[in-house]
Amino acid sequence: MLIATNPYTEQQIAEYPSLTDMHIHEPIQQAHNAFSGWRDRPYAERAQVLRNVAAELRKQKAELAKLMADEMGKPIKEGGPEVEKAAWCAEHYAEHAAAYLQAEVLDSDASESYVSYEPLGAVMGILPWNAPIWLAFRFIAPALMAGNTCVLKHDPHVPGCAVAICKAFEAAGAPEHIVVNLPIETPDVEAAIRNTNIMAVSFTGSSGGGAKVAAIAGSEIKHSVLELGGSDPFIVMADADIEKAMDTATLSRIINAGQSCIAAKRILVEEGIYEAFIEGVMTRLEALKMGDPNDMSTDIGPLARRDLQQNLHRQVEQSIAAGAVCLLGGKLPVGEGFFYPPTLLTNVNPDMPVFCEETFGPVMVVIPVENVDQAVELANQSEYGLGASLWMADSEQAKAVAKRLFTGQVAINGIVKTDPRLPSGGVKRSGYGRELGPHGIKEFVNAKQVWVK
Repeated sequence: MLIATNPYTEQQIAEYPSLTDMHIHEPIQQAHNAFSGWRDRPYAERAQVLRNVAAELRKQKAELAKLMADEMGKPIKEGGPEVEKAAWCAEHYAEHAAAYLQAEVLDSDASESYVSYEPLGAVMGILPWNAPIWLAFRFIAPALMAGNTCVLKHDPHVPGCAVAICKAFEAAGAPEHIVVNLPIETPDVEAAIRNTNIMAVSFTGSSGGGAKVAAIAGSEIKHSVLELGGSDPFIVMADADIEKAMDTATLSRIINAGQSCIAAKRILVEEGIYEAFIEGVMTRLEALKMGDPNDMSTDIGPLARRDLQQNLHRQVEQSIAAGAVCLLGGKLPVGEGFFYPPTLLTNVNPDMPVFCEETFGPVMVVIPVENVDQAVELANQSEYGLGASLWMADSEQAKAVAKRLFTGQVAINGIVKTDPRLPSGGVKRSGYGRELGPHGIKEFVNAKQVWVK
């Protein structure tokens, strides 16, 4: 049984039956059976289905935003934009998939030679709870437009969101079983991956979980894409627009209560502006309202689960015990809800948990650096390599610095974000493969060489 618990009230709100034993394979078989008919549809027909689904998402936006608030605590004012982003993703691939997957002509000794990008079959998406609508469509939209069918194994803490996504396809009149829900417990994931009708796997989640998925998929010689944890650096040099940098650092750190793999987690600030930066972000953090995620005035909702709250507090307490200075927050709130207050830590070194581990919550760590070289050194001193934000007035110099950052993406004078038009992914323990953009849609295709004489 999959149980949804409201992290604001700590009350169970719904139960959903989970599949067991041989029943696990029934939805996978349905997606496999639907593949040949979906594969043979021209791009224009697939695109119309995705556009219809996007329209249905927008129609249900308020209900989906509330569902996310109730199941995982996302402030409702963030939930609506998440649904819009998912709809945009569906529309983007509806418009651009044919161009992204156009056959690539290559010169050879043949009369004609080219690479044809063709679908694989039923592909499986193993998804997390922190952006349950957006991350689903980040997987679904490109995979479907490439001609695959999708098996949706969503996080067991957001079972209602998984059901709602599949119902949106039904309401939009999509062909049956091109997207199927696979409501299973975590121990049953291995059996699903090993099903012979699963051709590839996309996983978004922790590095530990990703390692297990990669090992299982690899043992079956199945392709996998992993988007894992992050400890993103946010570098601010003295010549930057400090006000915009402070606004962006605060937003990036606290959006979704800080529960984002690409959030700014280690803020590296040049010494000349360090004190002013500390003062500025503290003022911004103090102004945030923590409370009911269904209240439009709430800035920070609860963390999704009790264990996440407890682990975050452990990281903060152990770092303080090791010498970090807590200027704001750092205390567990009294009362209902898995809340953690906006927290600001200074005097942090690379041996502390808040530096060397991923912090999944509204904890901002600000560290002074002498110059850009030290900033790059500290930025790269991490087992993760997902994203980085770099703030410098000279964009040409910034682009040169960006080459030295060992991450999957760099935002110069802006926030690290995912965008359907651009590839996203990481290096090191942040994963491999890319999602979104023209690169992401080619992860789950057969790049078939055709030679004609």
